[in-house]
Amino acid sequence: MSNRTIKKIITSQKVNMGGIHLQQPLPDRDVDQIDPFILIHHGSLPVKQGKPQSESGVGPHPHRGFSPVTFVFKGGVLHQDSLGNNEVVTAGGTQWIHSGKGIIHSERPSKEMVEKGGQNEIIQFWVNTPSKHKMETPYYLPLSADNTPSIKKDKAMIHVVAGEFEDVIGPAKTYSPQTLLRLEAKSGADLLLEIPKSYNALIYLLDGEVESNGQTAGKKDMLWYNNDGEKIAIKVNNDSRFILLSGEPIGEPVTTYGPFVMNTEAEIHQAIADYQEGKMGQLIESFD
Repeated sequence: MSNRTIKKIITSQKVNMGGIHLQQPLPDRDVDQIDPFILIHHGSLPVKQGKPQSESGVGPHPHRGFSPVTFVFKGGVLHQDSLGNNEVVTAGGTQWIHSGKGIIHSERPSKEMVEKGGQNEIIQFWVNTPSKHKMETPYYLPLSADNTPSIKKDKAMIHVVAGEFEDVIGPAKTYSPQTLLRLEAKSGADLLLEIPKSYNALIYLLDGEVESNGQTAGKKDMLWYNNDGEKIAIKVNNDSRFILLSGEPIGEPVTTYGPFVMNTEAEIHQAIADYQEGKMGQLIESFD
């Protein structure tokens, strides 16, 4: 089996999303999406001690047509939604939303975080949904670190969130074939990650430094791979945390507007109208 080559290393850019400052490797000025992945945001978000939950984080907002997924690395995130879910996901956990035909949710720091202060570190990425599943019933899946299967491999811990990796199956349901991993690796780790050649694949580094295919990438860099091999070779130069997102391209037109990801402009207009008419439900937040 051959190792993949790198198409490009993209250094993430700082973006301001309504006063929340994030690193954004995708989209980039040179690439709109890496099908089926549409957006990646990495945030180390300060939580002010004593500030009410209701005034912190991100308030109620809608989604339709894709899965917004949040990996929590530090702190705790309170999720509430129009389906009646009210859950806290803490470090090592994952918040998986299939927005389907429409969901309204909020993302706030946990009660513990606002009481003590600190930092929420998260990565949120958007995974497109094939057109035939876009208008299905939405659902929410919280995963803790304990119910995310892990593999120890040469000075690294690999957490399998979705798809199959080395005979381990991740618990999150995807609507197109994907393998989604979270990794922590010590300096000196030498990894070969087997991914189907047909999958688009990328790695994003939260911190540390790695070498792959003769190129070096560091903190907040994204490695975008060619589809020319079945394995991704990673040599870890410094202790690193990174994610691997890989998936079969859906290959459909994509039209986005704010929190909606559909196939056509007409579907976007319908999503806006449905939200304004209350057809995506209602979220009345509650706080202890």
